[in-house]
Amino acid sequence: MPTPPPPCRWDLPDPALAEPGQDLLAVGADLDPGTVFAAYCRGLFPMHLDTGELAWWSPDPRGVLPLDGLRVSKSLRSSIRHYTVTVDAAFADVMTACADERRDQGWITPDFVEAYTQLHRLGWAHSVETWDDAGRLVGGLYGVSIGGFFAGESMFHDTRDASKVALVGLVERLGHGGATLLDVQWTTPHLTSLGAVDVPRPLYLDLLAEATTLPVDPFAPFDPYDADQAARRAEG
Repeated sequence: MPTPPPPCRWDLPDPALAEPGQDLLAVGADLDPGTVFAAYCRGLFPMHLDTGELAWWSPDPRGVLPLDGLRVSKSLRSSIRHYTVTVDAAFADVMTACADERRDQGWITPDFVEAYTQLHRLGWAHSVETWDDAGRLVGGLYGVSIGGFFAGESMFHDTRDASKVALVGLVERLGHGGATLLDVQWTTPHLTSLGAVDVPRPLYLDLLAEATTLPVDPFAPFDPYDADQAARRAEG
């Protein structure tokens, strides 16, 4: 079971009291495990401003990926069979790859890597990795898991469909483990093509409150992920 983080020492804003369409809710605080954990439970997540200041966000609308709504194309079903998917086998490597400054999402700074690595050690942050036939890490994603809630933070790929295969693996595990909410923060054309949708913040907060209190742990050990089984389920 995950280890409870220390209490949050900050008075974090309540997204339910924010103005409609207001995404940025606060600036300041820190990235201590207790702060970050409390923020996700409230519907917030951290990201630096261009000025370098730490900011706390709650998008309205919020992007979510329904666990029964992942769109798996014929080409992606084929790609699934060419990779091996693991969970929590290379968390630091996945975060480092996602933090590559050459990528569009190169906003992941060393303090974020340290913060989420601490959450990983406590059992609240997890990674899904994609490996090629040569045993090379070629894709993956990471995020925060609380009860039946998973907040996807970032993903990367070095070969075709490698991050999408990791997403299929994540959805497979979340569904198997009783999760109900996969948060993707903001929708993008790429995420929308995979099934992500926008929901109003009040609805998101209701879904979050229900999901975080579920007595489940989708990342508890169970039978190894079987890519062939996942591909057959996706085809069905």
